[in-house]
Amino acid sequence: MSAALLAVLALANQSPIITPGAALKKLGEGYSFTEGPAADRRGNVYFTDQPNDRIMKWSTDGTITEWLKPAGRSNGTAFDRRGNLIACADGNNELWSISPDKKVTVIAKDFGGKLLNGPNDVWLRSDDGLFFTDPLYARPYWTRDRAVQQSGQHVYFLSRDRKTFKQVTDDLKQPNGIVGTRDGKTLYVSDIGANATYQYRIQRDGSLTDKKLFCSLGSDGMSLDNRGNLYLTGQGVTVFDKTGRLVEKINVPEGWTANVTFGGKDHKMLFITASKSVYGLQMNVRGAD
Repeated sequence: MSAALLAVLALANQSPIITPGAALKKLGEGYSFTEGPAADRRGNVYFTDQPNDRIMKWSTDGTITEWLKPAGRSNGTAFDRRGNLIACADGNNELWSISPDKKVTVIAKDFGGKLLNGPNDVWLRSDDGLFFTDPLYARPYWTRDRAVQQSGQHVYFLSRDRKTFKQVTDDLKQPNGIVGTRDGKTLYVSDIGANATYQYRIQRDGSLTDKKLFCSLGSDGMSLDNRGNLYLTGQGVTVFDKTGRLVEKINVPEGWTANVTFGGKDHKMLFITASKSVYGLQMNVRGAD
């Protein structure tokens, strides 16, 4: 086979989003179950090791340290504009704001006078209003009633001033991963219980309208890149463009891929939490935010 033909075949097989020649790299291992990655402005990534009740920090120099323990059995996380880490702390079914100096403030703990089922994943729009999913995953460390506490498993909106707190979905089976576009107009919610991901239009008051099926695939956690591609997790990482067309399938050598975000100094490293390990992959794209 000629060198020219080999070059053509290589170009045809080149990923539109992965850096040419890049390979999946294990960044850390030895955890019980990794979840909830979120990158700060410098590109450091914070992630949770929920069974061990701690939040870890991967620094851009490649080192990993324990950042906070105990950590409320935190799951999904996201940073607000002031550098606070918003965490779905389902140890006591709460939503936390953790300051850079590790001071914890509980910003939500019940709805309508009843416990939340267990905040799971969270996304903040540009004004720091936030959306979070509240599925039920009964935890072995709970002492509470393990039945559904609310009218079902829903998505909620909490305004920046924390004065508006409302349920914004009522027809999902088990919402899990959640992420929105940088312009604050579109929200993606994975109904992992129905093996589907939906797209909504976000209203100024936090209400959701124009629900559409985005793809027939559920997801544990989700992320967006700056081209509008949506990254779903579970079995590896599956990437769709904004029209719902499959762009890439990234295989990860673990039983379950829980969540994904973009980190590194240029925010072009795909950071993947997968069971007992965390992985990185250099990309041609960067995180949406």
